[in-house]
Amino acid sequence: MVSEMIGKLTSACWDKCITGTPGSKFSSSESTCLANCAQRYMDMSLIIMKRLQQ
Repeated sequence: MVSEMIGKLTSACWDKCITGTPGSKFSSSESTCLANCAQRYMDMSLIIMKRLQQ
């Protein structure tokens, strides 16, 4: 389940945040975007799981 979530997160955030050809490091804006995207994805996943449990 964790690897599936990481795969979905990577797919969603990569297309949104990585604008050019990646090099050996992400730019600061790409890093910030990836961190924010991952956090939002995790937050929403938790909210959805809690609502489904109710």
